[in-house]
Amino acid sequence: MKRSKLISLASLALAGVVLTSCAGLNKMKKEASNIKYQVTPEVLEAHADMVDVKVTVNIPAKYFNKSAVVVATPVLKYDGGEKAFASKTLQGEKVQGNNTVVPFEIGKTITYTGKIPYENAMRISDLEVRMTASKGEKSVEFDPYKIADGVIATATLVQNAPRNIIGKDAFQRIIPESKEADLHYLINSSKVRWSEMKDEDIASLKEYLNTVKADENKDYKGIEVDAYASPDGKQDWNAKLANNREVSSSKYIKKAMKKADMEAYSAEDLFKSKVTPEDWEGFQKLMKASNIQDKELILRVLSMYSDPEVREKEIRNISAAFDEVKEQVLPKLRRAKFIVSVDLIGKTDEQLKSLVMSNPSELNVEELLFAASLLNSADEKLAAYEAAKKQFPKDWRGYNDAGMILFGMNKVDEAKANFEKADQLSSNNPIVKNNMGAVELVKGNIDDAEVLFGAATGAGNEVNYNLGIVAVKKAQYDTAVKQFGECTAANAALANILVGKYNVALDKLNANTSDDAMVYYLKAVVGARTNNNNLVFTNLETAVAKDASLKATAKTDMEFVKVFEDAKFKAIVE
Repeated sequence: MKRSKLISLASLALAGVVLTSCAGLNKMKKEASNIKYQVTPEVLEAHADMVDVKVTVNIPAKYFNKSAVVVATPVLKYDGGEKAFASKTLQGEKVQGNNTVVPFEIGKTITYTGKIPYENAMRISDLEVRMTASKGEKSVEFDPYKIADGVIATATLVQNAPRNIIGKDAFQRIIPESKEADLHYLINSSKVRWSEMKDEDIASLKEYLNTVKADENKDYKGIEVDAYASPDGKQDWNAKLANNREVSSSKYIKKAMKKADMEAYSAEDLFKSKVTPEDWEGFQKLMKASNIQDKELILRVLSMYSDPEVREKEIRNISAAFDEVKEQVLPKLRRAKFIVSVDLIGKTDEQLKSLVMSNPSELNVEELLFAASLLNSADEKLAAYEAAKKQFPKDWRGYNDAGMILFGMNKVDEAKANFEKADQLSSNNPIVKNNMGAVELVKGNIDDAEVLFGAATGAGNEVNYNLGIVAVKKAQYDTAVKQFGECTAANAALANILVGKYNVALDKLNANTSDDAMVYYLKAVVGARTNNNNLVFTNLETAVAKDASLKATAKTDMEFVKVFEDAKFKAIVE
């Protein structure tokens, strides 16, 4: 009897402990509504593909049981699933552990931060806190407590469409061309010698004039006669001599042109002449190219003195060298120079377009690349660049530009292969680096893309635009605003929305002349953030008319939460 009585007393004592434990936990559960939560921001936001949460939790005095342990977990519930943030463990004063202690008498204010990967379904969601309290072996689950609504995902509206840069052609429709010949004179003479008329360069000039006359793709622009005297002798005599040489050489070339039935080519508006009494510039050029002894001393004289008479005197004083100058240099300066100017007229646009499609082998690389720019369809352009790759396999531009077209056709892997080949042919080329960065960006390799864009610095505004996309994706919105600069693209406006510059964003969107539905959608977002419902409804209606898929986006966009129940909004998105 005595043993049974002792067992019964022990059981009653244990039951009392259990009931006391449960009573303490149940009291905490019952009074859980006294815990106050402040979520910042009030509606969660997605940045850099993550949903961040910051919750300030105020636990009141005389609430937290001294022997209790509470595990609190924020959970985001949405249609089709839920995601839990990292749990936070709290403990009472009597619990042995390393968790945050909540004093019974005064309570505690705790700041919690956490993040989870963003999913589109989270736009319409509830953030709730789930808590489990325990004492010893006993535990009690509290009722879930809702502390926030939804996720604003405006940053995810960034259009991941980086810009490529073309490898530009150097095509010139009109290419200036010239042909020169020299007519030499004896010292102190202005008479044209028969031997000079038969000289090779004069004969070549006459032949060139005949070629120009017969070639319809060459447009004759005129002829210039420059007459010179060497810098030895008196200045006034050299001036007279040079003028006489201009007269005799002009008379000679006009006579030759008349004989070749090209008299019209020597008309006054096509014929120019110039006289240089003392050709010091030519003298200096010939001296530099010569092997004359003491030439450096003579060149120094030219640099020291500007007066022609002093120059000549000082040079004559270098007697040994002057003899060589008289034989090797001065005779070449007693001359008249003929310069025929011609414009080479290239193929017309229509000729280029026809040849690039039918017989690209007849085009040089510049013509091929330019012709591609004249074509309309992506397939035609690609065919032209493929021809450039085949005919000019060492030119990086064919591969780069083919990659650009493939990138635009969403054939990203093929584009990448072409850009990599272009990079092999032209290493460290900033244009190619930009295009390689564009590939990595659309593949989601943001850090790799950023490095490549950094290597593309200076290649063009496209690089800054692409870095702007990178900055938005990394939630570096101030940097994005700077990178986009004066750009009026939708992404540039979005960056300004994300830093709260709504007027700037609206100005950019109004200046945007594209037919992009996102331009109007972002105007509606600006309207929502500035409490302008007319701006919301007018632009949202235009946006969904241009892109019906935006109806579903708007329906779940917490930017428009204030008008979710408005009849106008419902009519637009249904």
